[in-house]
Amino acid sequence: HAPFLCTDVFVSLQKQSPEDKDASRKPQLIKCSRHYRAFIAECVQDLRKASLDPNVDQTEAREYGDQCEIFQTIGLIWSLCEILFVETLPGGIVLQQLLDWVKLHFTEGDVKARNVLMAEEIETTEEYWSAIYIYILQGRLTEARHILSLDPKFQHDTHGAYGRIDELMRRMPVFGTLSRQSLAEFDLKWRHWQDTCRQCLEDQSFVSYPRLEVICKILCGDQSVLLQEVGDLIQELGGWYHLMVTRLLYTNPTVKAMDLHYHAKASMDACGVSGRMTSLDSILDKALEFDIYQMIKISSATLSNWWFVAHLSDLLHHCGQLDSHQLNFGSDLREFLLLEYSSTLMSHTSFWQVVADYLDHCPQFGRHYLELFIERIPLKTERKALKVLKACEDRDMKEQAQSICKVLGMRCYRQGRLGSALTWCLRSHDPTFATYLADKFLTEYSLKGGFTNIDLLDNLGAGMLLSDRLTFLGKYREFHRLYEQGDFSDAGALLLSLLRARLAPKQFWLTLLTDALPLLELDEVVFSSKQTYELLRCHEELERWFKSEEYKTRILPKKSKGQLELEKEKLELLQLGLSRNIAQALLKEGCGSLQGS
Repeated sequence: HAPFLCTDVFVSLQKQSPEDKDASRKPQLIKCSRHYRAFIAECVQDLRKASLDPNVDQTEAREYGDQCEIFQTIGLIWSLCEILFVETLPGGIVLQQLLDWVKLHFTEGDVKARNVLMAEEIETTEEYWSAIYIYILQGRLTEARHILSLDPKFQHDTHGAYGRIDELMRRMPVFGTLSRQSLAEFDLKWRHWQDTCRQCLEDQSFVSYPRLEVICKILCGDQSVLLQEVGDLIQELGGWYHLMVTRLLYTNPTVKAMDLHYHAKASMDACGVSGRMTSLDSILDKALEFDIYQMIKISSATLSNWWFVAHLSDLLHHCGQLDSHQLNFGSDLREFLLLEYSSTLMSHTSFWQVVADYLDHCPQFGRHYLELFIERIPLKTERKALKVLKACEDRDMKEQAQSICKVLGMRCYRQGRLGSALTWCLRSHDPTFATYLADKFLTEYSLKGGFTNIDLLDNLGAGMLLSDRLTFLGKYREFHRLYEQGDFSDAGALLLSLLRARLAPKQFWLTLLTDALPLLELDEVVFSSKQTYELLRCHEELERWFKSEEYKTRILPKKSKGQLELEKEKLELLQLGLSRNIAQALLKEGCGSLQGS
């Protein structure tokens, strides 16, 4: 179900007009980005749950675990990109967003704090202090103060050391986007606060309390303590990028987004990763350098996840961060990635609607891809076929729509549903198939003496013009309707015009002429002498055809003795009926001329 969860977000994002003012577009872009992040988080949870399922074998569980790690990495990258490229704040100050970033993705402090709080008695173990340190490294001083207050020594603070460190953490200035103070005012307050922290160290206020001294050194931005006393925790939390955020928090809280790559380089050097960067290190580094193309290139090559790069590049495109970067084959980077992602979905035929939604928004090659893809969708049910057909009609894909109608028409024919087959044939506008089906209707009439699907034949309308044979079928059915209504004169004229037009196959002429017999036997004269002579000529032409090589080689071998005798009898009856009608017609016409004179 995963692709369906994001399609609505993707489609809604395409509705954002570049002409909209930034103030109205930006909240929508942020909303879309957060929807994508929620999807990533859900994938992480589902994959983790699947990897721990006791009913899953080890190989499958390992695969789920690997995918879980990939999506965790994707979530980390996406969140950083949202800060740098989507939810950009006035002035470019990003520290609070970076703190939220590390808090969201590195939850070890919460895990350790939970273990401490769940114990029957609070013990100041290594885990207890690790929880406090992590909270401080992440700027979560309220949580750190709460855990610290649970230390029994805090209650019996004879030297005031605990109270002093608590006060330092409480008074740390925080610059928020909604803060009324100016940047200069905040900077002044923050420097004054950190001077107070340094003074406490110089006064040796925590010399007897090494744990509290570590906290104070962190507050002072002491790099040595970050790399030594809490260096292992920094590595546990992610390494250089967490170190970068912590150092900025306690040394440069008003850092601008454009300057982050300098601090990233310093943190990588401090952690010794500059010469042995992982793919994640490289991706985050390129993001901090605002080198979007390299970031996406490395992500595409190493993460094996087209969903991520396709949706991220599309979002960045709508944010105006991804210029139209033409690739060698004419597509831009965004479209190339969307095409690749769509291609991965094509193997799942149930996702065909999702594929169509993505390809609709690839202006260069999307339609071509979609046309080829639709031709390969298995139409196992009529319901699915109707959905695919509607998708084709909505997109004015005439060839594909006709192809689907042909497939459904042939399927109905094989099932013996001639009426449904003809309905699909009319929608496909295929004259060859229309001729074939019209012949089948005529054959059915010859065998059964009547038509099925009369309502359909009565309402062919302009559809009967699709082929000559279908025109004949429609007009022949009209002849029967006129006869049933008692309109014998018009019925006779139509029957004669059908023979005259020679739209019917020769093997059906005997049936047509036989249909004239009831009209010839009426008390009133339906056919004039001239019309009767035309019918006689058709009768003679039919007799000649019965003696032709075509009839003898193609038709005669299929006839039974009984059928041949019946044909002979019909020809004799016709000869007799036509001869009698000539006499009656001439008599009527002679009487009419005498009365006229």
